[in-house]
Amino acid sequence: MGLKVREAAARGTRLVVIDPRRTEVAAIAEAQEGGLWLRLRPGTNIPLLNGLLHCILEEGLLDTAFVEARTENLEAVRAHVADYPPEKVAEITGVPADDIRAAARLYAGAEKALILYGLGVAEHKGGTAGVMALANLVLATGHVGRPHTGINPLRGQNNVQGACDMGTLPYAYPGYQPADDAEVLERFAKAWGVKTLPAQDGLLEPQMYEAAIEGRFKGLYVVGYDPAQTQANVGHVHRALQAMEFVVVQDLFLTETARFAHVVLPAACFYEKDGTFTSGERRVRRVRKAVEPPGEARADWEIVCAVATAMGFPMHYDHPADIMREIASLTPSYAGISYDRLGAAGQVWPCPAPDHPGTPLLHSESFPRGKGRFAVVSYVLPEEDADDDYPLVLVTGRRLVHYNNGSMTRRCEGFDRLAARETVEVHPEDAGRLGLTDGAEVRVVSRRGEVPAVVSVTRRSRPGSVFMSFHFQDSLTNLVTSPGLDPKTLTPEYKVCAVRLEPGA
Repeated sequence: MGLKVREAAARGTRLVVIDPRRTEVAAIAEAQEGGLWLRLRPGTNIPLLNGLLHCILEEGLLDTAFVEARTENLEAVRAHVADYPPEKVAEITGVPADDIRAAARLYAGAEKALILYGLGVAEHKGGTAGVMALANLVLATGHVGRPHTGINPLRGQNNVQGACDMGTLPYAYPGYQPADDAEVLERFAKAWGVKTLPAQDGLLEPQMYEAAIEGRFKGLYVVGYDPAQTQANVGHVHRALQAMEFVVVQDLFLTETARFAHVVLPAACFYEKDGTFTSGERRVRRVRKAVEPPGEARADWEIVCAVATAMGFPMHYDHPADIMREIASLTPSYAGISYDRLGAAGQVWPCPAPDHPGTPLLHSESFPRGKGRFAVVSYVLPEEDADDDYPLVLVTGRRLVHYNNGSMTRRCEGFDRLAARETVEVHPEDAGRLGLTDGAEVRVVSRRGEVPAVVSVTRRSRPGSVFMSFHFQDSLTNLVTSPGLDPKTLTPEYKVCAVRLEPGA
């Protein structure tokens, strides 16, 4: 996606990038004629977005026809964002008031504009509220339901969408069918040959860890995931894993979480199995097996079938195509999808019938609830901020060189040469004040723990904030990250954490 954005900018598409860090895309926007980089203080997304909406409403830039025909509750939101004029927002966010106005005019005045957002919005205590504030901008400008418009979440990995589609949420069956719907439960129970199925919601991941520490949650089956390294505040996660009676890890390599496992099941990688991925645009694509898995490794679906059968529930499929047929029979939005139809372009759901072409564009005529409702979005403060004891704000994220927990890319000699150790990016002003030089060994300390890192003095970081990734097992950055959680989704607050830097050993 980053390459596509780069190509679009080269063709003249103007960018507005909101990020405290000078990323590659932010640098393009900064250098672009007519582009804007809004370098806000970490944790101030909501005031900035409310400020943009204030400007759109104050200057009469909204799409009146769209708002009148397809939305409701604008006046309540208008009254709320009246308290977010650009000058006030500038004091909160550090973004100049003139830049806020310019961004609002550029977005609202474009014939076609789309919003791309990622974990820099979602991984805050106010993550859900931040998404709603973005949705307000879309509703005000009518940038939805047409090609090259809309609000587009960029998933953290390539099949997050597909995993959610298939019911890995604790409150829904595949296709987001509610767990308390009697008709849904009856249909799945009949297909799976059981009398009843759970109708109550399960636990979200952070709730599992709390319950384990309290002795109420006994076991965990972890498939292709490394919470002992990638969850926030992992010291808490480690205590929870230690408290469990039985932990199973199913993965390609021995991850940090595998250290806590009682059983490790070797899984095949995507080159070694057939299946599908579903991208953030809801496009289902085939994954075709290229080589046999090594040793005793098997495809995930084969392992799950073997475990289920050993537990007394015989589960058998000859090929993933059989599983897709079952998905289509039980999931209305996937009803028209089959391996036979998944050519080079894949298929986009909703695809309710075998002769349906798929639905690349949503919300062209209406929204699922009818009219789109503007939401009153209040500023949700981060769990913690810089203070005298911890004067810097840590922002965490990924680096281009390594992927996620590094369990795959850290095994590649070339990648590891490019980034062999965890670095902490420090702005020159902060480095000078702290007496730090490029390459210095430091300890990054928060209220929860400390980790070693090597200083990288760079203007990529905003003054007063530092940046680290989470790719390295020998420097578990998430030992220091915040315990803050979004109150609705319980998504951890990875993007704001108060720290200090101390000389390394």
